[in-house]
Amino acid sequence: MSTNDILERARERGNGLPYAGAVTPQEAHALIQDNPAVRLIDVRTNAERDWVGRVAIDDAQHGAVQWSTYPGGVPNSDFVEQLASIAGKDDVLLFLCRSGVRSRHAAKLATENGYTNSFDILEGFEGDKDAEGHRKTVGGWCKAGLPWVGA
Repeated sequence: MSTNDILERARERGNGLPYAGAVTPQEAHALIQDNPAVRLIDVRTNAERDWVGRVAIDDAQHGAVQWSTYPGGVPNSDFVEQLASIAGKDDVLLFLCRSGVRSRHAAKLATENGYTNSFDILEGFEGDKDAEGHRKTVGGWCKAGLPWVGA
């Protein structure tokens, strides 16, 4: 599937959303492989990336801007400014968080600030909890078998 096909499908999923659309983890990985103008923006806290793991992709296509800080979960008031330091307004931005909630908010805020190609990565890095309260078993980047490195 081509970059244009994936983005078209993502935009269809996003019909009515306040950002461009949504991609699956597999589609996000394919987009990164095919196009150097695509950037994955990890909005988890630094602690999550350090203690849980992070995507293993080319650093040129990977950026990190905390949506909220640890400890305390205080919203990052510098989110937009920090995003501007690592991404261009014409880039295709794929926002990733733990389970796909913060990434939606990040995609919305980015869109409101002129980043018109902002997409949510569905399911996030770890996905939802299973019946036993564990992550990485139901959905997400890790469950999909995409490249990542542990803490």
